[in-house]
Amino acid sequence: MSVSIVRSSPLETRQRENRRSILREIGRCQIDTKPKVKPRIRVEDLIPNRPIGRIELLILRRYPRRTVTSKGWKGSVAAACGRDESGLIGVVLWGDQVDRVRTGDIISIEGGWCRYSHGQKVVSSGRTGRLTVLEA
Repeated sequence: MSVSIVRSSPLETRQRENRRSILREIGRCQIDTKPKVKPRIRVEDLIPNRPIGRIELLILRRYPRRTVTSKGWKGSVAAACGRDESGLIGVVLWGDQVDRVRTGDIISIEGGWCRYSHGQKVVSSGRTGRLTVLEA
């Protein structure tokens, strides 16, 4: 029995290595381009005075708009009540959010905050977070 060794030319070796590196780069690009979705937190797991990664709520009621003028904010504000499968929570809507969010909407808040107000937990998108209406 004889064993033959097949040697490839330097050009073939270089082409094979280039193909491997291109495939490696494509794999890296695909991993990096996937949207980074934060895990959803539940109402029962919220900790006051801590930021929120992402929470999804069904809006049960939106209360009437108020106009607020203070050192930190001038504009429309409305309170709302929301829930998920684990409980109820108050929601603060700012500016154009007051017009976009209606009773029965499902919303997502990313990068917001959770606080205590009048003994109850309240969430909001705040200045840096984002509120999105998922379903009407």
